Amino acid sequence: MSTRGDYASRALLSLALHDDIGPTSVRDIAERTGLPQPYLEQILLALKGAGLVRSKRGVGGGYVLAREPQAITLGEIVAAVDGPIVAGDFGEPHTNGACDHEGQCILLEVWADVGRHMRGLLDSFTLAQMVDAAQGKTAVPATTS
Repeated sequence: MSTRGDYASRALLSLALHDDIGPTSVRDIAERTGLPQPYLEQILLALKGAGLVRSKRGVGGGYVLAREPQAITLGEIVAAVDGPIVAGDFGEPHTNGACDHEGQCILLEVWADVGRHMRGLLDSFTLAQMVDAAQGKTAVPATTS
C-alpha cells in the first residue's frame, strides 16, 4: 500500500464519517486526519478526477463524496490515486520478451496472481464498512484467505 493510497482512504473515510455536515474544506480534513494539507489537496484532485468526490467552491465549499459510502470500495480509492493495483511492475508472462530468463515466466504468473488477489481483497471492503468499524458499530471486516 502506498502512502497516497493510505492518505486517500483516510480522507474519504473522514468525509464519510462527517457526511452530515456537508462540504468539508481541505484544511478541516487535514486537521481531522493529521495529513499534510498540500499533499492532501493533490490527492483530493485525483479522487475528484476519478469521480469519487465532488467539490464546491466559495464560502461553505469543500469536498463531499460523489457516491454513497457503500458504493465505494477501497480498491477504487487506491486505484484512483495509484493506478492499477499490481504486485509489481514486472510485465506480463510471455509478452515483450518477458521470459528470456530462466524461471521468469513462472514468477511473473505468481506476481500476476498476487495482484489479482490484492485487487479482489481491496474491492471486497466498502467505505461504509470502514465507517461502521470506525464508529464501533461492527468489528473491522476480516479478510478471507
